[in-house]
Amino acid sequence: MIRSIPLRGFDQQMAYLVTDSMASHGTNLLWQTRPVSMEKDRGHNKVVWTDSNGNLECDSFDTVLMAVGREAQTKAIGLDSAGVQLNKDTGKIIGGHGGDSERSSVPHIYALGDVLQGKPELTPVAIKAGKLLAHRLFGSATAQMDYETVPTTVFTPLEYGCVGLSEETAILKHNEDDIEVYHAFYSPLEYTVAERSAEQCYMKMICLRGSDQAVLGLHLLGPNAGEIIQGFAAAMRCNVTKEAIQSTVGIHPTCAEEVVKLHITKRSGEDPRVTGC
Repeated sequence: MIRSIPLRGFDQQMAYLVTDSMASHGTNLLWQTRPVSMEKDRGHNKVVWTDSNGNLECDSFDTVLMAVGREAQTKAIGLDSAGVQLNKDTGKIIGGHGGDSERSSVPHIYALGDVLQGKPELTPVAIKAGKLLAHRLFGSATAQMDYETVPTTVFTPLEYGCVGLSEETAILKHNEDDIEVYHAFYSPLEYTVAERSAEQCYMKMICLRGSDQAVLGLHLLGPNAGEIIQGFAAAMRCNVTKEAIQSTVGIHPTCAEEVVKLHITKRSGEDPRVTGC
């Protein structure tokens, strides 16, 4: 049951490929629906929802898993009395004051993790930001948390791993004419041997157009995507360019090899399907 869009905050081309893969394996996705009620009915869970036209529908399920997200519990701890500025819609703390990513509007109050407005809701992010903050407050360090090159993976049956900007965000931050997107549909070896469909196995690299073509984002849908993206995330922290990745020797036959072989752009209109070695 999807209320609006899949994987909000992620690259939407990749998100829809994820749902396409799930649907191709038998998952029935209910689009533009909102749950209304749920009750026990002869050992099952009877769920009532509204469809995209506002009509009521219902069905019974053995198990119901509710992904309700997170809500910042900031309203009852007196932050308003202390003068801490909050986002009115989310209740999250607005950071970035005094040139410090985690500093609130009150100089001696800092926010970390999911409670910080506009930052990734990921445990490793909170841990890393907390360590960096501790070193700034109690040591001589000045390093700030880099929230733009945070790698993450959605562990759907076909993994989706990414680091950096989505294509939508890259277009918003830069002129569309200044963005180059390299992409490919590929077939992992383990899919080829087992004669499995690789229709949704896809990757794309988002770069700034220009001589060095700085990499802004990398997105990969396929087996072991998280393992692959973790390595490329380190490269992105070092301001990797398309030229540097393209000049890297690939490990054959791996999915990661297809990243260093990317050469077809969306702008060209050419067929991005990888054929042969």
